Amino acid sequence: MRTNSRPRFALTLALALVVGLGVSTVAAQPADPAKPAQPAGGDAGALPAGPAAPGDTAAPGDTADAGDATPPEGTPADAAPVDTEAIPVNLRLRRLEQRVQALKERAWRAKARVGMLKEAVLGGGVGAQATLVHVNKMGSSFRLIKLVYALDGTQVFARADDDATSLYKTKSFDILTGPIAPGSHTISVIAVYRGNGYGVFKYLNKYKFTVRSSHTFTAQEGKATRIEAVGFEKGGKTTRLQDRPAIDFKVTAGTGAEK
Repeated sequence: MRTNSRPRFALTLALALVVGLGVSTVAAQPADPAKPAQPAGGDAGALPAGPAAPGDTAAPGDTADAGDATPPEGTPADAAPVDTEAIPVNLRLRRLEQRVQALKERAWRAKARVGMLKEAVLGGGVGAQATLVHVNKMGSSFRLIKLVYALDGTQVFARADDDATSLYKTKSFDILTGPIAPGSHTISVIAVYRGNGYGVFKYLNKYKFTVRSSHTFTAQEGKATRIEAVGFEKGGKTTRLQDRPAIDFKVTAGTGAEK
């Protein structure tokens, strides 16, 4: 009796298709992210390694735990910042300017004296002596705030008082005393005054008056020469205020050089 092979063939084909689809589905299924991948060649029955403890984890090349890091020496973390605003800026600048001005004055004096000694030695002979003095005879309407002297183009004296609180009180300044080379010399002076007024004349405090003057004298060999530069008010009540400040020079030559 002949058996019909077509139904068997169809059933076999259907089974093969079902089995093939199942295998493909399993192979294409993504790996579970919660499960670690099994290394190739590893034991299928071995349990996956558990996560490492936080204290045991170290990056390649690390030699110390980050929690044990300490700041470098000389940089304390709790150091308090320095308050640079404790002293007003204008006060600090004024103090610094006064110190610098004093040092400059000392340097100028020393330089002038060395120069005069050098000229006296190289010039030969007995040499000469010179004394330079500034006399302040200005009235109460003017206050001296700056005084600068130069001898033969070299600055030998400088004083400044922008607040007009002390410089005007000095009635006489010793500018220079020492040996000088015989011959002709030129003195240059700059005097700056600030107006001083009260009541209806208080507006004078806003004005400054500058006087520039020079004088040439001759230092005789073997003699002492005294030069007085006098700051005074010229004119009268009808003279304009800006024309009143002036400087007058008085030169006195002695009979012998002072020692």
